[in-house]
Amino acid sequence: MPNRLAHETSPYLLQHADNPVDWWPWSADAFEEARRRGVPVLLSVGYSSCHWCHVMAHESFEDPDTAALLNEHFVPVKVDREERPDVDAVYMEAVQAATGQGGWPMTVFLTPDAEPFYFGTYFPPAPRHGMPSFGQVLEGVRSAWTDRRDEVGEVAGRIVADLAGRSLTESLPADRRPPRPEELHTALMGLTRDFDAVRGGFGGAPKFPPSMALEFLLRHHARTGSAAALEMVQATCAAMARGGIYDQLGGGFARYAVDATWTVPHFEKMLYDNALLCRTYAHLWRATGSDLARRVALETADFMVRELRTEQGGFASALDADSDDGSGKHVEGAYYVWTPEQLRAVLGEKDAEFAATCFGVTEEGTFEGDPGHAGGGGTSVLQLPETDGPVDAERMASVKERLLAARAERPRPGRDDKVVAAWNGLAIAALAETGAYFDRPDLVQAATDAADLLVRVHMDWQARLHRTSRDGTPGANSGVLEDYADVAEGFLTLAAVTGEGVWTEFAGFFLDTVLLQFTTEDGALYDTAADAETLIRRPQDPTDNATPSGWTAAAGALLSYAALTGSELHRTAAERALGIVTALGGRAPRFIGWGLAVAEAALDGPREIAVVGPQDDPATAALHRAALLSTAPGAVVALGSPGSDDSGEVPLLRDRPLVDGRPAAYVCRHFTCERPTTDPEELTERLRG
Repeated sequence: MPNRLAHETSPYLLQHADNPVDWWPWSADAFEEARRRGVPVLLSVGYSSCHWCHVMAHESFEDPDTAALLNEHFVPVKVDREERPDVDAVYMEAVQAATGQGGWPMTVFLTPDAEPFYFGTYFPPAPRHGMPSFGQVLEGVRSAWTDRRDEVGEVAGRIVADLAGRSLTESLPADRRPPRPEELHTALMGLTRDFDAVRGGFGGAPKFPPSMALEFLLRHHARTGSAAALEMVQATCAAMARGGIYDQLGGGFARYAVDATWTVPHFEKMLYDNALLCRTYAHLWRATGSDLARRVALETADFMVRELRTEQGGFASALDADSDDGSGKHVEGAYYVWTPEQLRAVLGEKDAEFAATCFGVTEEGTFEGDPGHAGGGGTSVLQLPETDGPVDAERMASVKERLLAARAERPRPGRDDKVVAAWNGLAIAALAETGAYFDRPDLVQAATDAADLLVRVHMDWQARLHRTSRDGTPGANSGVLEDYADVAEGFLTLAAVTGEGVWTEFAGFFLDTVLLQFTTEDGALYDTAADAETLIRRPQDPTDNATPSGWTAAAGALLSYAALTGSELHRTAAERALGIVTALGGRAPRFIGWGLAVAEAALDGPREIAVVGPQDDPATAALHRAALLSTAPGAVVALGSPGSDDSGEVPLLRDRPLVDGRPAAYVCRHFTCERPTTDPEELTERLRG
């Protein structure tokens, strides 16, 4: 019989709706039930494409004996971390403080007052590698709760007091200023020390795509001419694009590589990774003209549209790592890996040998999975190693087309089809720019459709955002800081590409909410709104991890909006927010990459570029393209016709006439505007300096 999760909209929660565990969603009713029964709460947090979440669910939550123990002695609460990042952040902070590590599934035991007292992540069904079994953990917690209740309460109280006492205010510089040039150079040196000069990327295994640090390096190169910064970007992007972390057949990136060589991925594909990396490769092409960067940007954009776009025009959150291997067993990577025999079955002997050489497929395999199954031993993750000579492009295209068609016949990985506002904002920015750079109006249209969905479904009459939707119906969860900031970033980018000033207006609504609901008097930002549900701690994390933090994303959007509108209020808020980058950039540049990129934009001005002229005039289009292709850090572009309604919506366009009846571009920086130009080449030269 289905449990209470059957009424939820989250695909992750619905995956647990038929468990014998009597799950509750996160709610006041769940904690009231724990209080009434006098039992603790088991909080289990995960997400739908999480491999080890599926493993623990199969091993423990689908087990009747474990479920009986849970149901009798606990109130079990299941949370989708992508729906409730605030709940996840608060308790993950406690887990990391107590154990020194974290991850998903996250397992936390709480008092009925939601105070944590025991922590963990994945627990196996039997003791393993020094870990207790989940059953042992449940018995131990039950015993402590029954026999040492006062001690448990004291522990919980100390943990909550410790969390409440943490503040980022002291980390901010006294004058709340953005980083200076020498401080950004220090951040560059920190990244250089961590750089893997042999394999690209930063640090060792597991290795994550460093999209935000790469954006900082591209902007730093544009501002300073640093060859070292550009070399790190080029080496990392080439290594990722040729590695197993990149889907060599269908495009798009997996979440991370389990090794230091980018060979074997953790196969889940997230919208946010692909949006950020699509934009990174597009910007690398813009800086260098790299054919590899162009191909990967376009293939990643096409992957997002083909695999993640929903019927309503938004973008789904993720594809699972696991899929049916053909025997009814779900195996990690089964959809993506190949054996030489499988290549021969699809391609024939000669083309199979060619493909095996091109993609690094061997009899031994490169993926240590579950032996005897399609995702197991002897299978290879497709890579694209460097070759000594030219590759037959026509033959390669034919091989890829046939392998992709054959792969499409395999059981597909599951898709988490909820639409997350923040991640759709990232996708809108990536698709709009990629479409503009490479003359792909279909990608710009896909970005516009996603923006329309966010306005129609996610935004209420007060311009407040719902974090998620599914099947065109908004979820009950309010937007957090990253939703407002990333959607504003996406809308500002879409406005720059399309010349439709209404997107700038919407961005302004969201950024006003950032100032009113998320920003403190001292310039700090919180992840949840002032009127959001009260948790044991109001989450506040400025570090960039898998995505830009809400804090640094807000700083970037505020800075761009200020450049477009001349708003001193938004400019000041952006600069004060960048104080955290001043504090952290030199010490931990890998974890504040987007903040460093925004700081580069602030140092550069940013450049304000107003292009005026009829949008159907080729001369206007040429100037507009030159503006969009500028590598000036944080360049802000507005497009409109003199006297049009669009001009009125974007103050940067006001009082910008044509020059001798011809379309013109105006470039302003540090409150000073240069004379207008009608020559795209001259505009390009001006934006280089």
